[in-house]
Amino acid sequence: MAEVTAKLVKELRDMTGVGMMDAKRALVEVEGDIEKAVDLLREKGMAKAAKKNDRIAAEGLASVAINGNTAAIVEVNSETDFVSKNEMFQDLVKEIAEVIAANKPADMDAALQLETSKGKMEAVLIEATQVIGEKISFRRFEVVEKDDNAAFGGYLHMGGRIAVLTVLEGTTDETVAKDVAMHVAAINPRYVNEEQISQEELDHEKQVLTEQALNEGKPANIVEKMVEGRLKKFKAEIALVDQPFVKDPDMTVEKYVASKGATVKSFVRFEVGEGIEKREDNFVEEVMSQVKK
Repeated sequence: MAEVTAKLVKELRDMTGVGMMDAKRALVEVEGDIEKAVDLLREKGMAKAAKKNDRIAAEGLASVAINGNTAAIVEVNSETDFVSKNEMFQDLVKEIAEVIAANKPADMDAALQLETSKGKMEAVLIEATQVIGEKISFRRFEVVEKDDNAAFGGYLHMGGRIAVLTVLEGTTDETVAKDVAMHVAAINPRYVNEEQISQEELDHEKQVLTEQALNEGKPANIVEKMVEGRLKKFKAEIALVDQPFVKDPDMTVEKYVASKGATVKSFVRFEVGEGIEKREDNFVEEVMSQVKK
C-alpha cells in the first residue's frame, strides 16, 4: 500500500477543496492513488471536477504576434514574478513571438536557431539570463495559420499572465475574434465544441456522475435521466461554443459569433506556468537550519 503523506493530502485538498481528514480517508481507501481519490470524493458529492493543471508554478510572460495569415503564441519563463515587470524581458518575449510568427519554425530546436534583432535566439536567451540574473527559458510556442476569409483574435490578460489566440472563420473582423479570445482567457474552456471531447472522457464522467447520483439515494429509475442532464451540463461547461458569452450571458459563444456571420475554428490558451511543479520552500525549516549551523 502506498504511503499517504501529508504532501499527498495537501495536494488532494488543493485539487478538490475538501477537509484534511476527508482527503486523508479518501487516499487511504484508494491506497494513495490521487486520481482515484478525486473520483471517490466526487462520487460522494464532496468535490467538483479537479483541474489538474491549475497550479501556477513558474513565472514569466506569454505573448501573441500576428503576421498576415500566420500568428504565434509563446511562453517564456523566469524564476520570479519581478522579471515580468522588467522592460528588457518584456521586449524579449514580444520579439520572440514576432520572430516565431515570421519564420514558422517546426519545433523548439529550429526556433532557437532563428535570428533576432540581437542575434541568434539561443544566444539571446543566455545573455538575458546573465544580465537579468535569473534563468530565462523559452518554454513553448504554437504557430497558427488562417485563410483570407478568417480572423485572428489575440488577447493578453494581466500583461501576459494569460495569452489567447483564436481563429474565426467567415469574418475578417479581428474585434469579434478578440472578444472570443477574452472569453477564453476568462472561462478557460478545454474544447471548441463537444465533438472534440473523447468518448473515453465522456464514459469516465458518466461513471462518476452515476455513482454520485446513486450515493445521493436517488431511485435507480431516475438516475439515468439525472446523469443524462448532468452530462449535458458537463459538456457545455468545457466546450467553448456552448458556454454563455462573458459579454452577454443571455447568448452562447456560438450564437454570438453566428450573429457576426462567423464560426469558431480554433483557440490556443497559454497560462504562464501551468502544469509546472513549483518548488515549495519551508521558511521555518530554512531559518532553523541556519540557526543550527
